[in-house]
Amino acid sequence: MIVKKLRERRNWSQEQLAIMAGLSTRTIQRIESGNKASIESLNALASVFEVDISKLKEEIIVIDKSSESWKAESPFFKFMLWGVKARKQILTMEFLCLALGLISWGVKPDIFATPAFFLMSYIFASIKYYVDRKKHW
Repeated sequence: MIVKKLRERRNWSQEQLAIMAGLSTRTIQRIESGNKASIESLNALASVFEVDISKLKEEIIVIDKSSESWKAESPFFKFMLWGVKARKQILTMEFLCLALGLISWGVKPDIFATPAFFLMSYIFASIKYYVDRKKHW
């Protein structure tokens, strides 16, 4: 959920947010760790953050290229993700390469194309994993 990002942008602790929203600190922790939130909790958080409740239900799937962690990345890595805005793009390329590898393997195995498709699928999966781990989305 986006709750953690909104809280961190305001430099609030989980305890502060809990007090302002009238929720327990444990509830905030659960919501930030990705557990489902009740409609009452979401309404309270939307009120505190002054956003629509649908905003709180969004998944963060777009690379935040203005964040400090993104700016600290190597120029090579930034170049590799040049033009990529959303996680869905990487996921699509990963599955496309995997499908092409399986098709080329099943129809007419090629000594170069088939392994290349599988390798590219692996590279896209690795990039996705790295960006997920660094929380750039």
